[in-house]
Amino acid sequence: MTVVAQAPATRRRVLAWAAWDWGGAAFNAVITTFVFTVYLTGDRFVDAAVPRGTAAFTVAKSSLSSGLGLGLAIAGLVVAVLAPVLGQRADATGRRRRGVALGTVVVVVAMLAMSFVVAAPPFFVPGVVLVCVGTVAYEIATVNYNAMLLTISTPRTIGRVSAFGWASGYLGGILLLLILYVTLIPQGPQLLGVPDDGGLDIRICAVICAVWTAVFAIPVLLAVPDVPPAPGLPRRGVLAAYRKLGADIAGLWRDDRNLLGFLVASAVFRDGLTGVFTFGAVIASTVFGFTFGQVLIFGVAANVVAGVSTLLSGRFDDRFGPKPVILVSLVGLVAAGVAVFLAHGAGTTAFWIGGLVLCCFVGPAQSASRSLLARLAPVSREGELFGLYATTGRVATFLAPALFALFIQLTGDQASGILGIVLVLAVGLVLLVPVRGAGAD
Repeated sequence: MTVVAQAPATRRRVLAWAAWDWGGAAFNAVITTFVFTVYLTGDRFVDAAVPRGTAAFTVAKSSLSSGLGLGLAIAGLVVAVLAPVLGQRADATGRRRRGVALGTVVVVVAMLAMSFVVAAPPFFVPGVVLVCVGTVAYEIATVNYNAMLLTISTPRTIGRVSAFGWASGYLGGILLLLILYVTLIPQGPQLLGVPDDGGLDIRICAVICAVWTAVFAIPVLLAVPDVPPAPGLPRRGVLAAYRKLGADIAGLWRDDRNLLGFLVASAVFRDGLTGVFTFGAVIASTVFGFTFGQVLIFGVAANVVAGVSTLLSGRFDDRFGPKPVILVSLVGLVAAGVAVFLAHGAGTTAFWIGGLVLCCFVGPAQSASRSLLARLAPVSREGELFGLYATTGRVATFLAPALFALFIQLTGDQASGILGIVLVLAVGLVLLVPVRGAGAD
């Protein structure tokens, strides 16, 4: 067991740390999942000269989605390149707050700039670029944020603290989505009465998200201290950092294949977990007939279920260990995913039931995965390994989108894309089985 609290673990520091996850819901839930990316791929970003309702229009709409996907793939590659290097530097200097602060500032600026993305074709590329810049910055900040977990927890509480952070993100998403739904979102009550001209209502949502993120990022920067520089870890330049990364991977293969095996397994199943949320809204609307407003209401319910289940799972993590929590969650996800596919002709009620069951297991798997890595990580290398954790995760980010699309192409049935995501989760489950756990495992 290598988990060491490097500073007194107090309730104040845990709350301050979790507040960043709460604020991050603005980018995760609103910008990249339920609102802004849906706005970017909407009808108004297709050239007006393309006749609506024609095959050419369908192709043009598809090009918007593929353009967004390409941009996010490039962003993922940038994260994969930068994350391990910045993680090493955070360990060497102990300055994790700086990484969180810089990443958060870039995310906030990107969201503010989204307020200028008018609903017209010339603004599509700038909109995608801003989403991608925000994604890179958010992921880099997360590397440093995750490494703080050992600073504000103890070996006995690490599972609960990790779960509390994830749950805070879900609960923050619930509140923010509800606020935006009743005040600004199309098909909601729109209590503020903001006109939809040029997508003004959605652009104001981006500003609110920027303020939300900035405000809730402040506590972690004030309350959670940096740690002393790790002894014996020099500050490396970029090339030296990559040489060290290669040596570390070779070292893991030679000396700690268990940890390397977990990094590979988690890369696969975390991509499946991401796919559940990323494509959930698409499946709800295209397969089960949800309207845009119904998708947002489902998003609120999904965050409620995921947040509560994640919070509860933290206690099981600390009592039984994180690996059993992940295994049970993945089995539940595979079973629920197959059930949703089999019930795809049964209407909206079937998706409400099956979709919420899926959400019960997503958060616990994410939280316990972070907890397991923190327990397996050697002392003073947490930032480096969380950087590698981000890198391996990004290397596998093509799996769920690729299999989702492949299954649809092979069958001509949009619902079969669900099975592509289920397959990714199942492969991750198989890869995780031989990994030895930690703590109570």
